[in-house]
Amino acid sequence: MPGDQVGASPQQQQPQRPQRDIGPGDRTAGPSGQPMPGLGGPGGSPPGSVPAPGPGGPPPGPPRRPPGPGRRAAVRDTLGPERVEEPGFAPPGGAEPMMNDPMGAPDPGFGPAEPAPPPPQRAPEPVAPPQREPRQPRQPRPEASPRDPRRQRVFELQKEVHDRLIEYLDLRRMDIDQLADEELWEKTENAICDIVESMDSEGRIQSFVDQDLLIKDVLNEALGLGPLEDLLADEAVDEIMVNRSDQIYIEAGGRLQATDKGFSSDKAVLGVIERIVAPLGRRIDESSPLVDARLKDGSRVNAIIPPLALRGPTLTIRKFRRDMLTAEELVRKGSLTQGMVEFMEMCVTARKNIVISGGTGSGKTTTLNIVSNFIPEGDRVLTIEDAAELQLKHDHWVQLESRPANIEGKGAIMIRDLVKNSLRMRPDRIVVGECRGGEALDMLQAMNTGHDGSLTTAHSNSPRDTLARLETMVLMAGMDLPIRAIREQIAAAIDVIIHQSRFSDGSRRITHVTEVAGMEGEVITLQDIFTFKQEGFDDQGKILGRYVPSGFVPRFYEDLQRRGIPVNMNIFRE
Repeated sequence: MPGDQVGASPQQQQPQRPQRDIGPGDRTAGPSGQPMPGLGGPGGSPPGSVPAPGPGGPPPGPPRRPPGPGRRAAVRDTLGPERVEEPGFAPPGGAEPMMNDPMGAPDPGFGPAEPAPPPPQRAPEPVAPPQREPRQPRQPRPEASPRDPRRQRVFELQKEVHDRLIEYLDLRRMDIDQLADEELWEKTENAICDIVESMDSEGRIQSFVDQDLLIKDVLNEALGLGPLEDLLADEAVDEIMVNRSDQIYIEAGGRLQATDKGFSSDKAVLGVIERIVAPLGRRIDESSPLVDARLKDGSRVNAIIPPLALRGPTLTIRKFRRDMLTAEELVRKGSLTQGMVEFMEMCVTARKNIVISGGTGSGKTTTLNIVSNFIPEGDRVLTIEDAAELQLKHDHWVQLESRPANIEGKGAIMIRDLVKNSLRMRPDRIVVGECRGGEALDMLQAMNTGHDGSLTTAHSNSPRDTLARLETMVLMAGMDLPIRAIREQIAAAIDVIIHQSRFSDGSRRITHVTEVAGMEGEVITLQDIFTFKQEGFDDQGKILGRYVPSGFVPRFYEDLQRRGIPVNMNIFRE
């Protein structure tokens, strides 16, 4: 009969339970799209379920719950036989929550008759996501000033003394060229002393301030390189990084560490940068905000200023070692073994082309310098670098250096130009400090056209990656060469790859000595000769490991034996 409850027996009829009032916007439709009985809607509302709105709007009732998991759970409570009460929620009007019949019988109108098969299982209800904790307010960016108030005060005094110095002794208007260096420094130092004494008499210098150190710092900042002077003089420091005026880091012993040094202001950092690049005929300003340069001692400098550097002028100095490390020192440091040194020397003597690969700061230039000094004294050696670092002991040595473009963007002489030109200079050996672009093609061609025994370096993560990098660099030359032709050139030109790595403890080691053994199909074949096997750490966190020869003897060693050249075969045995 229409309107009868389907599948409900008389024994299962239950009295009508009070319904929860739901606002007009909360009507829920049944599967057929018609309003569900007892949930409001035309023709389907039982008496008293939802009062008709009066002239002044809907009658007062319980506030509507916001959308979310709680609201979905409340709607499910009115539809299904199961009820999961939301904590802290009770139906309006004090009505008891709807529960299943104590005897287990389903509510009328919502369950099948007992003879009927059990209803299909309902899909599991979605689990309400966990409540998020209130969002914490964004922390403000730390100020550029140091946290130590005493250090902050010293910086403020440096800036004040420097500003008074400009008024007291205008260095910009002084004819510095007419003054000897000692006279200029003495005159400036006397002026700074007068200013500090005046400020001390005014009570502006606290007792914890070292006045002699203050005078020295201001003097270095005015005429020298400021706080960098002491760091450049420290032999233990390998690299200096100025992140901002009051934050200077160094690399010492392979480890990065912060210093307590700093400049008085961004203007002081910019003054030091200008003092470095001006003698080289370079300039740095907003139109040309980055520059590479070299100090008088050979240290490499990179500077970048606003608007590119957002936190102030930034300066990076890689110090030039006056005495390059020797092979014996690297053996003592554990960077390689004596057998590996003998093998590299034999490679150079046999005029094998070598690529030294590794990441930034892994020691490629140091190894290149050691290997280059194995070149026999009678050979004519040409070195080509972006910034001259190699220190060879040969008399017959020509040193070439690339040149960047001038202010107008003209006059640049690139590494590739120098490699091409070196072929006309009758070299016996060509040593390129680093291949990073199209010059790789010219280097390979030189190696394949009679200039055996050439050396270069490249950035890569492994010997295999070195080959892929060389392929990419050859393509950067703009030549439309097929990959197979490039690989054939690489396999024919390069004999040995020496790969280096920098480890977490700051140590640098040669991890692979690998022979390029030719082509097999489309792939260049590599054969490891020596490898480094890491075995753990000691109590101080130092890397533990050992060098393992693979037992493979390179092909050219057999040629040397046939030619009667004495070779030590024991280095290939563990």
